[in-house]
Amino acid sequence: MHRLSRRSVSTILRSTGSASRYWSAATAVPLSDSVVDGEAKFRWYSVSTTGREIPNKTKQLNLKHTYFLGTRYESTAAESDSSSSPPSVGEKYEYQAEVSRLMDLIVNSLYSNKEVFLRELISNASDALDKLRFLSVTDSELLKDAAELDIRIQTDKDNGIITITDSGIGMTRQELIDCLGTIAQSGTAKFLQALKDSKDAGADNNLIGQFGVGFYSAFLVADRVVVSTKSPRSDKQYVWEGEANASSYTIREDTDPENHIPRGTRLTLYLKRDDKGFAHPERIQKLLKNYSQFVSFPIYTWQEKGYTKEVEVDEDPAEAKKDEQDDTTEKKKTKTVVEKYWDWELSNETQPIWLRNPKEVSTEDYNEFYKKTFNEYLEPLASSHFTTEGEVEFRSILYVPAIASTGKDDIVNPKTKNIRLYVKRVFISDDFDGELFPRYLSFVKGVVDSNDLPLNVSREILQESRIVRIMRKRLVRKAFDMILGISMSENREDYEKFWDNFGKHLKLGCIEDRENHKRIAPLLRFFSSQSEEEMISLDEYVENMKPEQKDIYYIASDSITSARSTPFLERLLEKDLEVLFLVDPIDEIAIQNLKSYKEKNFVDITKEDLDLGDKNEEKEKIMKQEFGQTCDWIKKRLGDKVASVQISNRLSSSPCVLVSGKFGWSANMERLMKSQTVGDMSSLEFMRGRRVFEINPEHEIIKNLTAACRSNQDDEDALRAVDLLYDAALVSSGYTPEDPAQLGGKIYEMMGMALSGKWSPPPEVQHPVSSQPGIPEILEAEVVEPVQADEQK
Repeated sequence: MHRLSRRSVSTILRSTGSASRYWSAATAVPLSDSVVDGEAKFRWYSVSTTGREIPNKTKQLNLKHTYFLGTRYESTAAESDSSSSPPSVGEKYEYQAEVSRLMDLIVNSLYSNKEVFLRELISNASDALDKLRFLSVTDSELLKDAAELDIRIQTDKDNGIITITDSGIGMTRQELIDCLGTIAQSGTAKFLQALKDSKDAGADNNLIGQFGVGFYSAFLVADRVVVSTKSPRSDKQYVWEGEANASSYTIREDTDPENHIPRGTRLTLYLKRDDKGFAHPERIQKLLKNYSQFVSFPIYTWQEKGYTKEVEVDEDPAEAKKDEQDDTTEKKKTKTVVEKYWDWELSNETQPIWLRNPKEVSTEDYNEFYKKTFNEYLEPLASSHFTTEGEVEFRSILYVPAIASTGKDDIVNPKTKNIRLYVKRVFISDDFDGELFPRYLSFVKGVVDSNDLPLNVSREILQESRIVRIMRKRLVRKAFDMILGISMSENREDYEKFWDNFGKHLKLGCIEDRENHKRIAPLLRFFSSQSEEEMISLDEYVENMKPEQKDIYYIASDSITSARSTPFLERLLEKDLEVLFLVDPIDEIAIQNLKSYKEKNFVDITKEDLDLGDKNEEKEKIMKQEFGQTCDWIKKRLGDKVASVQISNRLSSSPCVLVSGKFGWSANMERLMKSQTVGDMSSLEFMRGRRVFEINPEHEIIKNLTAACRSNQDDEDALRAVDLLYDAALVSSGYTPEDPAQLGGKIYEMMGMALSGKWSPPPEVQHPVSSQPGIPEILEAEVVEPVQADEQK
């Protein structure tokens, strides 16, 4: 590092050349003196000296209480005797925050919402009161000036001024410099660290602010902030004053007796022109209710009030004379007026419901809190009040609403503002994107209050961490316990109401949350082939299963009617096997993600290789030999439309059915994918997969086609019958024909052949007309000789 000689320094200070532009903004002052080789050496820093004279070069700079601006500059000028200087090496610089830039970041970037300034300042006031209360246990003299611990807020909407006063611990001059003169210096954090290091600190202290930037949130809305503070440990009251765009602040002693406070801190915010609306008492009241309603100290606001009273009024002389004639008794006219006055009003509740013992809280209290907090008019279906201790500690009350929210789809919008997060009873946020609850449980409403939740410095963004993941798991578990309690209620209508409103959410959980499949599956409800009027649970299905039944059968369709009439059900109904009807678009995907329940696999009866537990290999062998030629003939005719033609074991009354491949889309899924607005047809062709044409060998149509196959495989009528049979199977199996018009033409042709002359009248006999009108024509009869039956001719 190059060092300046004393002579060089004097030369630079006298210079008006290029170096003068540095001193116009900041003055270089010596940090320390040292003598090396008989000359004093200086190390120079750039510090703010606006409005001050250049200090003497031998005067030491008190760096502890001074803001640094910009980069540290060290002179690189060479000494006059360069030969004696050490060789040049790389210089080491330290990062330093520019105060004006840091203040700009706090005001414009750190907080996402201006209105949180009141939350931060109230939290600081609460910390000051908490700290005083804790210290007064060992030093009762701290409370001698004013025993009442509270926070008071007064507004001047005409001038745009907000005043926040607390009767807390207050600050000395040195504490003002340490806490307000250094950004991100937290007095609360220091106090908590001192308690932690102290041997006798056994109590749990719910101090709120630990970031050291909460005070500077005042500059979100204020151009100028004045802080008057009086500590019980000091006889003097001091005033700190700073502006939003300034890089310095002032501290002075308050000598005006009218401004003195017994103890504590008074913040006066002079609001910006665009933010003067915050000075309205109604706006302050609303922010307090939202953010600081459950602060443990009373918060009073200066509110305009009124009372009614009767006052006499002057009567019109003519009316007064008329009244005297009507009534001789003397009466005076009065009217009711409202007398206005200003007074302090308590604006918060000191005891939040979730901190109370659940045994002491009635159902009516829970319901009232739910309605008031979430603006609901119906009572919730269920509630859960619990405290979690151990690795993560928090308190919570969760609710299941009676009806789903209207106006938006909560399934695709996780930011429902249904979970209100508090940290040490101070409201932080209700705008989360799945951090505390998964998307499919976004309908659950409630409050969560934690003392050690990891937050970012602005408190509004929940940080992803192990603690958050643990909290999420426990909240989800409690939510499922609450829903399970509804399902086990004696009143079955309660769960029916829940399922109608939130059943889709749980089905979405089957897709998104594999870890909780065991909790979700018992809560699912479906219609079935044996219960078309009332939904059943999977537990009820398993209880009704046949002893030899190994799987849970289901079919996906667009309605119960179409599911009931599908040919896939024929053999299962004959065997009295129950089949679940999945009629909701999300049902099929949910069941496929579940895969199994209580070691019973879910089986789609529309897929190939259906096993009904009655396989007879000998019979199948005979059938294949007898109808193998027919299957090959039909496959040759249909070509690439089907992957294969097989003998069906699921049909009894229908001639044929078209089943989907084992790993391809079902007919229902193919229909849903085609209906998607942004559906990809290329993937549709890929996922359509193979289709298998199954025939019923016991049906008359198949028997007739078998005979045609054996006699003449090129018969046009037989081939047209195969085409029509395939098209009919396509429709009855739930698929959409590729050419509906062509299918219609085939049906009309077959109808014409079948109905030809069936109901037409017989042709009438034509008789010759008589030549003379009115006279009937005489017909000659033909004589037939009788013939014996056994006579040979």
